[in-house]
Amino acid sequence: MSIVTKGGDGGETSLLYGGRVPKDDLHTEAYGALDEAISAMGLARSLCQYPAVVSTLLDLQRECFTAGSELATASADRDKLLKHFAPLGPDAVDRLEALVHELELEVGLPSGFILPGGTPGAAAIDLARTLVRRAERRAVGLRRADELANPEVVRYLNRLSDLLFMLARQEEAGRTTLK
Repeated sequence: MSIVTKGGDGGETSLLYGGRVPKDDLHTEAYGALDEAISAMGLARSLCQYPAVVSTLLDLQRECFTAGSELATASADRDKLLKHFAPLGPDAVDRLEALVHELELEVGLPSGFILPGGTPGAAAIDLARTLVRRAERRAVGLRRADELANPEVVRYLNRLSDLLFMLARQEEAGRTTLK
């Protein structure tokens, strides 16, 4: 088996549970954008100084694969997805929101706009945040086309970008008490 399949040479790719779609399909745009964000979180992990931030980013990367599986599955194949993955639910969104509130109390909200680049780690987290926002926009497009059955994915991505904003502020502040 090789990474080179040549299956995409004609501009098509496969969705997670079958079906060929153009590489610019709403599904591939959405999960591709999330894949970019996951990679940026990996870059951030390699640059961050504080173990609590690094650990949180790793957890988020793993959880994003669940969101990505939902984005990479045609709505007609959702039953197949549910046999293998537990979908994102309100509890995942609530957990992210609780972490955001914890960080708001710990490091506070900035009084003005933030220019990314305070530290290498924080800048990489801010990059990941912008890529999550793109993934969110693509997920909204999927939802509007009735191709995303789970509205929690959009809510999750929205809270994730908020959490990444606050994680970058935590990394800049050098505080490490995130639970």
